[in-house]
Amino acid sequence: MGIKAKLGRVLPDSLYLKLQYKNIMGRQLDLKNPKTFNEKLQWLKIYDHDSRYIQYVDKYEVKNIVYQKIGKQYIIPTLGVWDKVEDIDFSILPKQFVLKCTHDSGGVIVCRDKEKLDVETVRKKLKKSLKNNYYWGVREWPYKKVRPRIIAEEYKADKNDGLVDYKLFCFGGKVDNIMVVRGRANGKPLFYHFNKEWELCRFNRLTRSLPEGYVEEKPLFIDEMINIAEKLSEGFIHVRIDLYECDGRIYFGEYTLYNQSGWETGFDDYSDGYLGSLIDLPKKNSRR
Repeated sequence: MGIKAKLGRVLPDSLYLKLQYKNIMGRQLDLKNPKTFNEKLQWLKIYDHDSRYIQYVDKYEVKNIVYQKIGKQYIIPTLGVWDKVEDIDFSILPKQFVLKCTHDSGGVIVCRDKEKLDVETVRKKLKKSLKNNYYWGVREWPYKKVRPRIIAEEYKADKNDGLVDYKLFCFGGKVDNIMVVRGRANGKPLFYHFNKEWELCRFNRLTRSLPEGYVEEKPLFIDEMINIAEKLSEGFIHVRIDLYECDGRIYFGEYTLYNQSGWETGFDDYSDGYLGSLIDLPKKNSRR
């Protein structure tokens, strides 16, 4: 571990986040009177410590929570769960599958053809992920206590061999807008924000560059997604509910408590301010 990493581990969350915020966002973090979306997410990291969040960010445990709230039909089936890489029997996995760690973020392995899979490389990546505690880099406190495991899930893809992400931004249990992510399969994702009526919201630099009057037809399944997200986000100050649509079916992705960990450089000042105004922070002495 380098000197910088070691230093980061001895700093309290508030000081660490102030330093990172200044470095990434280019301005001071105001925790006494936070107003923007990014500032309020940092505040929530420090002061909103609901113990239930640990299960919500656990990629295995959350499935049972979602099952209880909206039903089994929205859950991507689990093929296996293991504590150690050595326990994975690749011979029993299907031709296509997805591997991920329960406590990590971003370390997903998508296998589209097992015959072409470099198993040793996969094992090395998973071993590294199992040792990583995501909390230290971003101070998203729920991840600090998640049990490190590996899960395999069924592979899902649409006719274009990919999935479109629908990320529903919820405030006080209500959806305000939906971020659609297209183009992940070719490595050039595009981000579009729409309101519940499927009108384009100018919430990031990419969508703001689109022509005035840009419109597209509202997908038939969006109202069902909104209904799902509002059920799943009930009781949350703010959460992003990530869903997928594949061959006419909706699947749950994950709960995201801190969009871009509160370091969203893609939002301009208007977007950051508007979304921040939707977060109603509790008093610090009323934490759950």
